[in-house]
Amino acid sequence: MSSYIEHFIAGKPYSEPAARSGAVHNPSTGEEIARCEYGTRSTVDHAVAVATEAGRRWGRASHAARQAVIFKLRDLMIANMDVLAEAIGREHGKTIPDAKGELGRAIEGIEFACNAPHVTKGEYTNNVGGEIEVFSMRRPIGVVGCITPFNFPIMVPAVMMTMAVAVGNSIVWKPSEKVPSAALEFARIWKEAGLPDGIFNVVQGDKEVVDAILEHPGIAGVSFVGSTAVGEYVYQKGTNHNKRVAAFTGGKNHMVVMPDADLEAAASAFVSAGFGSSSQRCMAVSLLLPVGTETAERLREIVIPKIRALKVGSYDDPGADFGAVVSRESKVSVEHAIGRCLEEGGELVIDGRGFAVPGRPNGYYLGPTLFDRITTDMHLYREEVFGPVRGIMRPATFDEAIDITNQHEYGNGSVIFTRDGKSAHRFMMEIESGMIGVNVPVPLPSAFFNFGGLRRSKFGDGHLYGPDAARFYTKFKTVSQRWPEPDDGALPVSLAFNPSA
Repeated sequence: MSSYIEHFIAGKPYSEPAARSGAVHNPSTGEEIARCEYGTRSTVDHAVAVATEAGRRWGRASHAARQAVIFKLRDLMIANMDVLAEAIGREHGKTIPDAKGELGRAIEGIEFACNAPHVTKGEYTNNVGGEIEVFSMRRPIGVVGCITPFNFPIMVPAVMMTMAVAVGNSIVWKPSEKVPSAALEFARIWKEAGLPDGIFNVVQGDKEVVDAILEHPGIAGVSFVGSTAVGEYVYQKGTNHNKRVAAFTGGKNHMVVMPDADLEAAASAFVSAGFGSSSQRCMAVSLLLPVGTETAERLREIVIPKIRALKVGSYDDPGADFGAVVSRESKVSVEHAIGRCLEEGGELVIDGRGFAVPGRPNGYYLGPTLFDRITTDMHLYREEVFGPVRGIMRPATFDEAIDITNQHEYGNGSVIFTRDGKSAHRFMMEIESGMIGVNVPVPLPSAFFNFGGLRRSKFGDGHLYGPDAARFYTKFKTVSQRWPEPDDGALPVSLAFNPSA
């Protein structure tokens, strides 16, 4: 019998009578494993009221008190690694080692949030004129609405929310309805770390909850990670309701390989960065761009056996390289993308359709798929395919490779493999992507740097982590003050614009 997954509000599970619910599946088997309750506007109203009241006290808490919770959270994340990885794998489909890799990056983000007192320091100037001193300070914005995707059930929430909490805000979080259990495990760990009840709240649900968050007058800011279409909607609707919004969206990441590159290393990097987690990553390498015909032919020969050697299996199979895609709908969508690319003239080198894992006949599996001779008018170039389908394009020159990369609407991450410093430098300067790798397959920066793409890969000026995250979750106040001597007397009346100078 399926379990029932509730919300988490005011430090405990919360449910409403006669609530809507949706099925939660194990992608590795295709079976329904739970029912997830879907919230309503009234659920969000309740969560915001709780978060507002608790947040007033938390925002006034000392840095030391808040940091003590963040330090404890880090330790508990490490202690609960196996439990969290199991929850991620069971509902997402990614392998346990991949889930633990995600948790490692989550912990890195939590560790950076321990620096919140430093990255939120203000400025001070003595005697700007008339013995007036001016200083600035950062204060929490209040209640933050967080909307997160299925593909990183813990990492994205951790790096998104830990800094928000560390600088004094409270949270109302809508996780993906496909992976609700990991959200409750994360909420449990926050409570065990000593976070006061009401600071961290989870409202499960679908678009109704998203709209309620975007429209609620008690929510000051919204952070989102997900598809470009939804991210643009979140940004426009949220800002129309006077919220600050940072929406991190899709990617179509290109890997340029120069003729002088170590082709063996480049091939391994492409396979690793392209097919990990069933390619369900916004930072996955989507398209391989070897420069020149000879480079393309040689690299293709090296890449093909590496891809054919990949093992697809259940999330708990220790020998699997990657697992199922997240849903039956996702599998159908990816298979449709393969068929469309064939119709458009792509050369199908490896076909992952019809793939089956022994003992898991109903799992949502696709084998790795590779196309060659992709062109800019094809669907596989234009659209982000969230599944294990990768392509090879054949630019004749470095200039053409840069043009192919820059003419795409997304600008999340781009990578070059080369031994030539001049080519690498030109790539860094000319490529219109927010994150760039040089001989690095996935240019995901460390947590103490800002994360975010350019063009339609990000809406808003915020960043997901790094110092800019602390700025996004705080408002700036500037104070001018003067303390006269007791016997100075009253200041003379002056209508001049700047009588203090």
